[in-house]
Amino acid sequence: APGLLRRMRDVLEAASDGSTRVVAAAVGQRRPRCLTLEVDIKAWTARYGHAERRQGGHQARRGAVLLLRTRDLFSLPFPLTRPVVASLSLQAALRGWRLLLLPAAFPLAPRPPPSPHGQWRAQSTLERQRRALLELLGLKLEVLPDGSRRWHGCDKDTPRCFGTVLAQTPEYLLAGRWTPPCCLRALRATARHVLAQLEAAGVRHWLEGGSLLGAVRLGDIIPWDYDVDVGLYRDDVPKCRWLAAAAAAGRPVEDPQGFVWEKAAEGEFYRVHFSRANRLHVDLWPFYARAGAVMTKDTWLGHRQDVEFPERFLLPLGTVAFAGVVAKAPNDPRGFLELKFGPGAIESPEYPNPAVRRL
Repeated sequence: APGLLRRMRDVLEAASDGSTRVVAAAVGQRRPRCLTLEVDIKAWTARYGHAERRQGGHQARRGAVLLLRTRDLFSLPFPLTRPVVASLSLQAALRGWRLLLLPAAFPLAPRPPPSPHGQWRAQSTLERQRRALLELLGLKLEVLPDGSRRWHGCDKDTPRCFGTVLAQTPEYLLAGRWTPPCCLRALRATARHVLAQLEAAGVRHWLEGGSLLGAVRLGDIIPWDYDVDVGLYRDDVPKCRWLAAAAAAGRPVEDPQGFVWEKAAEGEFYRVHFSRANRLHVDLWPFYARAGAVMTKDTWLGHRQDVEFPERFLLPLGTVAFAGVVAKAPNDPRGFLELKFGPGAIESPEYPNPAVRRL
């Protein structure tokens, strides 16, 4: 259809807004399904949405013809990575390019139906290419138009997405990114499990440090945090069967849900991992009251929030929303956080080591 190709070229060259870099025409008479696409590299996430309401329940077309300038195509970091349409769409969305869909269409050439085996092979190849593409672009999560999620990151059977944390600064912060969403999902699941176990056992506990800061700011984990901190009364440790078992065994103990409880090697505190393979974790800090009703502990790792505090913050305990549940917290969260982090800590977010990486 040379006439339509020329028209596409003319439309592309006449585009005056500067952001229209791709012109498309459908193949066949039904109009293609159009989606919006937002790529958030910092959050490792691609979000799709419906760009228009479709009529009559038509299925997606077999394809479309795309026209763009050679210099635009080869300005992309991965111009010919397959599957080409998904690759081009994701990279174009990152650059703010717009696609103009013409009302005209190319004729649909008849094709013999593929065999079941051929269809399976084609689908398997496409899925393999998509996984490789998303790994190349560093995308861990796709949010589909109906709100469902397609995960491509870590889970209970795989290691977490980042290595050893140095100077309180995980490697993804140095790359200008936040905690991968799959890691945050694992942290939330671990935190909810640990809080439920402590509550059921009657252990007096509360959110500590950056986890309390995230709860007060967002009702959730801070987007760049990599663990969860919970304080508890040292005298209550024996009440929790898993803490008691880890202390008695001197080695990690796995509970029926696959979470791993252990005595930390770094000092007098405990750690609960998402699984044996995935070491995303909740740290449990045993505190006790010394003279003058001041809460202290036996291990200090030099973190900013590692300070003693009056027991009055815990008498009685309060509550705060956190990671989808109601969690125990100091009764004056603002006062508690400003004692630990300084005035204005809630309103002034910063990375854990500002000297290394600033917002």
